[in-house]
Amino acid sequence: MINVALLSRWHVHADDYAKEAGANEQLNIVQVWDEDPERGEVWAGELGVPFEKDLEAVLSNSDVDAVIVTTPTSMHTEVIAAAAKHKKHIYTEKVLAFTIEDCKKIFDAVEENDVKMMVSLPRLTESDYLYANQAIENGWLGELTTIRCRLAHNGGVAADGSEQGWLPVRFYDKEKTGGGSLIDLGAHPIYLTNRLAGPVQAVYARLQPQISKDVDDSAAVIVEYHSGAIGIIETGFLSHGSPFQLELYGTEGTIMLKDGEVSLNSIHVDNNRLVEIEGNGADSFTPMEQWVADIDSDNPPVITKEDVMNLTVINQAAVLSNTQGRRVEIREITE
Repeated sequence: MINVALLSRWHVHADDYAKEAGANEQLNIVQVWDEDPERGEVWAGELGVPFEKDLEAVLSNSDVDAVIVTTPTSMHTEVIAAAAKHKKHIYTEKVLAFTIEDCKKIFDAVEENDVKMMVSLPRLTESDYLYANQAIENGWLGELTTIRCRLAHNGGVAADGSEQGWLPVRFYDKEKTGGGSLIDLGAHPIYLTNRLAGPVQAVYARLQPQISKDVDDSAAVIVEYHSGAIGIIETGFLSHGSPFQLELYGTEGTIMLKDGEVSLNSIHVDNNRLVEIEGNGADSFTPMEQWVADIDSDNPPVITKEDVMNLTVINQAAVLSNTQGRRVEIREITE
């Protein structure tokens, strides 16, 4: 049994992770800490476990084997590195950190202390990605020329009689979040396109505030890959009814995925007719399940350090591009 402490209810997925951990027979939630003690005490009461206001006391607790970190992103470097130094395994929400330098600090602490860390990049385990990756590996698309991924919701749209949308006000605090729609929701299209299209050469980004004052409500990123392919990443908090879309275009085929529905048009498949791929098959293990397997039996997860680092690299380059109004080469961030 792996005893887990929950560190902060700040993130909107904190309750989801607590629920998933509670349902996992190998995990046992034993303690809660929160940078907001009042919020933490309420959460601990709901879960029926003790609340501890001192983070050091939690991390020093020999009965705690691992932590689930859902603090503000601005606290990740400090909190996760401290957890690693106390030999605690770590599960955390994306993104890992605002800069590649801080990501390196975290990974250094994790590797030096030989603990297991998982950053939740869940769409790398879902059928949309698995289908797209299968199409590439099977050569159905030929040479990839364009990839487009869109993920948006209406969390920033105020319903009738409301002052704000369902997305919490704290998600618009730039100091804590590092940005708006791109660094949060746009993370999913970023890590998906990174994995499918390969190494990135340069980006050009527009991070557009529309209702918000300090962060982007909508964002678009044009990505140049070393292969010569081009990518288009779209996200936003102001789109009602927007489906998840992942499209890959190549010299010998096209695959289009929309909310789990898949169609393929390829010279290699079914006489070049538009067909649906039947049978979703089993999704990969969830990020949390992979984390547990890694702790329990050194079973390497499919979500990798490179996935996590490259996500931050693109976000960091996009911010620079938007701020300076220019194309940014990735080497400017990584070298």
